[in-house]
Amino acid sequence: MAAPSGRSGCCAWALLVPAALLCLAARAAAGPGTAPGEAPSTAEFDVRPGGGVHSFSRSLGDYSCSFTYSAQGGTNEQWQMTVGVSEDSGLFSCSIWRPQGKSYLFFTQFKAEVKGAKIEHAMAYSQAATGALNDIPLKQEEFGVTETTVSHREGKFRFELSKLMIVAKPSRDEL
Repeated sequence: MAAPSGRSGCCAWALLVPAALLCLAARAAAGPGTAPGEAPSTAEFDVRPGGGVHSFSRSLGDYSCSFTYSAQGGTNEQWQMTVGVSEDSGLFSCSIWRPQGKSYLFFTQFKAEVKGAKIEHAMAYSQAATGALNDIPLKQEEFGVTETTVSHREGKFRFELSKLMIVAKPSRDEL
């Protein structure tokens, strides 16, 4: 179950994702008393145009998230990646976005990949919420979701990307 399907699934995920992210933000604010290595981590990085393939990744405990992309046009843009684990260790999240909202780069490809967890929900946006602007999601046909990746769909993706959000459950080997 990678991406929600149908109207009711979409609405349920629309409620679950903000709740999960609020839990992770509360955990980040907790600071002292959180287990070492488990507090959410945010890092800034430059998204560089020029057509080359670039990657950025972050790890947190047993989990990691990587963002690989190729973009054209303009100049470097400042982006951020936040990784976090819920207090009960039941969810891992990875958010990749441009804090200024809309990217002006022309993305020719993108892929976000998680390790140590299986994706429960993922969404990609052409515009990230900032100020009075709202998130604008990509159309479902523009990107695909597997158990561990979110990536553009060749021939369907319209080259606009400003935010990716992933919520995943830990991979556990069942006996």
